[in-house]
Formats: sequence, structure tokens, C-alpha cells
Amino acid sequence: MVIDFYKYQGTGNDFVMIDNRSLFFPKDDVALIERLCDRRFGIGADGLILLENDKDTDFRMVYYNSDGNESSMCGNGGRCLVAFAKQLNVIDKTTTFIATDGLHHATVGANGLVSLQMIDVDKLTITPEYTFLNTGSPHHVQIVNDLEHYNVKEKGAAIRYSELYGKAGSNINFVSQINEDTFAVRTYERGVEDETLACGTGVTAVAIAMNATGVTSAKALHLNVEGGKLEVSFDKLGSQYTNVFLKGPAQFVFKGQIEI
Repeated sequence: MVIDFYKYQGTGNDFVMIDNRSLFFPKDDVALIERLCDRRFGIGADGLILLENDKDTDFRMVYYNSDGNESSMCGNGGRCLVAFAKQLNVIDKTTTFIATDGLHHATVGANGLVSLQMIDVDKLTITPEYTFLNTGSPHHVQIVNDLEHYNVKEKGAAIRYSELYGKAGSNINFVSQINEDTFAVRTYERGVEDETLACGTGVTAVAIAMNATGVTSAKALHLNVEGGKLEVSFDKLGSQYTNVFLKGPAQFVFKGQIEI
């Protein structure tokens, strides 16, 4: 069977997009999804996303990591899927869709920027060494020195597979502060098992963690990632972070066909 696919990227976080509203795609074929994401033997991507029908919202997001397994929420993937839905004429400029972590609202700007509402956060584990929280996916946030030369893959894997997070593991974010409202972030992603050029749920976690630990009082932050720049804003009501929005570019790269 030959299928149509679309390739999107958001600050270098890249995804294979498939219109699965007819439910033709073999969703349980882990090896197939892994092959499609393979950068040498397939299309190449950090993950694969299916757009499906949903009876209560505009569409459903089904996300797989590049290892072929269905995973938790992906922020940049969600933003790219919104852009994909617009390309398919499923939506216009605003949308509501369902993902594994619940309901999401999003808007598409005239300049191609997609703003995606993330889940509320009210539970953080704060220690002197790191902060842990879930922004749709689990994230470890840690400030480090000399981030530019930090061995993210080696250090990230060591924490991801440590007893701290057990079998499920966590995404690992390393951070350095540039100024009051700007931070540089590099992320090791579980499921990809390597550093990615950006991570949407990761920068969201970093922004909230930096505010929660008093590193910054800003509620609208700029996050510089390896693949570009993202923005995160939120409101803080007591210990709860609400109206959390992730904003950045979501760009169509190319479309094609592949035999599966």
C-alpha cells in the first residue's frame, strides 16, 4: 500500500503527518512507525502524528515517538498538527482538539506562528538540584553551567534511565539563564533517546520551573532552543499554573508518498 504523508517542523522538531480520518493506518505496527521515522531508511522524523476524527472536537491527535511507540503529549507536534489541519481545510484560524492529555485550544497567526494552550500544572517536585513536573509529558529541569558544550545525550540518558524515574523514564532538560525572561534550553527526549533540536512540552516545563523556583518572576518567557526560538506564557493562581500557552513557528516542509 502506498500512502500520502506530509512533513512538518517546529523549531527543528520534525514530524511525519498522516491524515488518518479514514482509519486506514496500521496503528499497532511499531516496526513500521519506527521505519517511517528512520532518517536513513525512511522519511526521517522525531515522531509520527496521525490526524483523526473526533466527535466532540475538530480532530484527534495520536502521537508516536520515533521508536514506534505511542507516547504522551508533544507540544511542537501539537502545533505542527494544527498547521496540518489548516492545510487540510479541517480548521481555519482557531481550533479545539483532543490529545492524550486532554483538550487543547490553538490559534494560527497570519505569520505562521501557532499558539497552543497546554494543560494546567499544579504539581511540581522541587529539589536543590532539579525540578520535576508534567506538562503533558514528564520533564526533569536542571540548571547547568556551560550549556553550549554540555554533553546532553550522555548526561540526559544517565538521568532518564536512572532509578530516579524508573522504567517509565522522563524527558531531561538542561537550562541556562540569559536574562530575566530569556533562557537557553537543550533537551534529551525519551522515545527519541537523543537530543532533539526543540521540545515544546520541555520548554513549557522549563518556563514554569524557573518561575516556581524563583529564578525569574516573569510570566511570559523566551526560550532559545537549538532549532530556534519559542515563547511560553502563563497565569499563576496560588500554586497553579493556568492559561499556559506555547507559541512558535510550525512549518510545512514537503509532502510525498511511501510504500508501507
